[in-house]
Amino acid sequence: MSHDNAIETEGLTKNFGDLIAVDRVDLNARAGTVLGVLGPNGAGKTTIVRMLATLSEPTAGTARVGGFDIVRDAPHVRTLIGLTGQFAGVDELLTGEENLRFIGRLLGMPTRDAKARARELLAEFNLSDAADKAAKAYSGGMRRRLDLAASLVGRPRILFLDEPTTGLDPRARGELWGLVRSLVADGTTVLLTTQYLEEADQLADDIAVIDHGTVIATGTPTQLKAKIGGQTLRIQPEDPAQLEAVGALVAERFGDLEPLVEAGAVTVGVNDDAIMPVLAADLRERGIGLTEFHLGLSSLDEVFLTLTGHRAEDNETESETDR
Repeated sequence: MSHDNAIETEGLTKNFGDLIAVDRVDLNARAGTVLGVLGPNGAGKTTIVRMLATLSEPTAGTARVGGFDIVRDAPHVRTLIGLTGQFAGVDELLTGEENLRFIGRLLGMPTRDAKARARELLAEFNLSDAADKAAKAYSGGMRRRLDLAASLVGRPRILFLDEPTTGLDPRARGELWGLVRSLVADGTTVLLTTQYLEEADQLADDIAVIDHGTVIATGTPTQLKAKIGGQTLRIQPEDPAQLEAVGALVAERFGDLEPLVEAGAVTVGVNDDAIMPVLAADLRERGIGLTEFHLGLSSLDEVFLTLTGHRAEDNETESETDR
């Protein structure tokens, strides 16, 4: 294992009977960074996290977390990690402080230390005013913050966040993003699974795109965007009835790259912006007026669509293995 990597897998595989949920996955998370594992529901993201967190043994392959083998050294791995799952795991009948103190006692902390750590985390996560309230009275965003705080009671070096913002409104999601950035700034390594492309773009230093249990692309957000052309052209005609004609013209001009026609506009990856004036002239000659003709950096959404043939949220049914 490289000293620069906090998480490293080689050929990691998990079968459930005849079903291959994770198929020979290679991942590397550099220490002190965020590795985003991006994919739709049922892609195998949660199964990967469960193996790395020593909750499920792999069928084949190897993985090391913090330098320790997840099978042979499972007890040691557990001392290094924290885990926040898709749904808040707090006890709704306990108060916020009681939840964190309880975790501290389970980790073997003396009562006084557990209480001090609970209060420290409640302050850090802006929950001090709700410390004495039962968790069932918390909002969704407050519960997620409390859940994340619970995973940090033991001061883990490596944190697994499995779709941590599922079900949160935009404000609560933004607050959680800020907390993750703070943790990484303090040296924590984070493996973040998500199906939200914007989340991966905002937080991840490196990304592994996974579909049907297989890694289909890796790189930084910028590198992945470059896979379909460094930029994306978006064209919106004034007359929606001309959308099909615009799509046909773009397909003719761009050859190998198939344009995406949806939401009243045509988008396509662009490798050479010299084609822009030529395309604009073609549109004018055909009498097609435009409300938008914009060239911008490709989004991860467009990358995922190009790599897989479908959007990250297209598969709405979560697999039984991930559940």
